[in-house]
Amino acid sequence: MKRCFIFALFFAATVAQAGFTGQQKVATSDDRIFDQVRMRLATDQDVKGGAFDVTVKDGVVTIKGRVDTEKGKNRATKLAKKVKGVKEVDNELIVGPPK
Repeated sequence: MKRCFIFALFFAATVAQAGFTGQQKVATSDDRIFDQVRMRLATDQDVKGGAFDVTVKDGVVTIKGRVDTEKGKNRATKLAKKVKGVKEVDNELIVGPPK
């Protein structure tokens, strides 16, 4: 009887650990994606960005802010899609001069 209890306890702990580790990997992956997207946007000549609001949730990148040209907006999407782990890009950039 004790063996069954110990085995059940061990099994439950293992499952709980695996679930926690999976969530931690998603967060870490989103953090890495965020950093890489921000870096690519900030250093690209067409995008010329630094003042963007970038969020990442489960590999989906959302970019908000303002760019000078339509070319810059399209380039931002392409740059973000090149980052490993990105599943989708929601480009909400506005084209036009700063307010």
